[in-house]
Amino acid sequence: MDLPRSFAVRERDHRIHDPFTAEKLATLGAAIRLRPGMSVLDLACGSGEMLCQWSRDHGVSGAGVDISTVFLAKARARAAEMGVDGRVTFTHGDASGHVSATPVDVAACVGATWIGRGVEGTIALLERSLRPGGTMLIGEPFWREAPPDQVAVEGSGAGSREDFRDLPALVESFGRLGWDLVEMVLADEDSWDRYVAAQWFTVRAWLDENPDDELADAFRAELDTAPLNYVRYQRRYLGWGVFALRRR
Repeated sequence: MDLPRSFAVRERDHRIHDPFTAEKLATLGAAIRLRPGMSVLDLACGSGEMLCQWSRDHGVSGAGVDISTVFLAKARARAAEMGVDGRVTFTHGDASGHVSATPVDVAACVGATWIGRGVEGTIALLERSLRPGGTMLIGEPFWREAPPDQVAVEGSGAGSREDFRDLPALVESFGRLGWDLVEMVLADEDSWDRYVAAQWFTVRAWLDENPDDELADAFRAELDTAPLNYVRYQRRYLGWGVFALRRR
């Protein structure tokens, strides 16, 4: 059970596997008013940067679950580097079935709502681990503008327009499910650049190191098309944000 190797290669140098920067993680932690002693569950935690940063800066404890052995190794190393390995733990597993044995103050799935087959299912999953009165974090893309055609949809990284909502519709869906939106921190063009453009550098470096690898042809084709698709479509049409919810 692991992520496809191509994912691990493409984002091998990333600490954050979403269009967020360390500064935006800091803004989010302050916005949801983390305090020492609070507990955080992060499903599909990737390389663990959110938990490690928040444990260092706010004194929270945390548990992360992810399917990637490569990213979890980075998460554990990062926790040791930041001196928080006594407060955060990382478990290899399928986050789609994970429920905390003890209810937590903050339950998060940031950028991986496929674990619940969409926003609604992920909210239902996270609620099973959340204490009454706790805060839920959902990270999700949304359309900044309606893509004009299928070429723009696919250039933005989606399969169809229906894959994502626009921002008002996404916010409306939270209320319909019985949750108040109490905070949000949105990606901007710079944080998108730092996430996506950094992949091109990594892919090119990997190709230089591994020209005969079985993935080389696919990565070469990706590098030929991804930058133009990004600047032409994704950077314009696709937004992303983390939304803090509390049960009504």
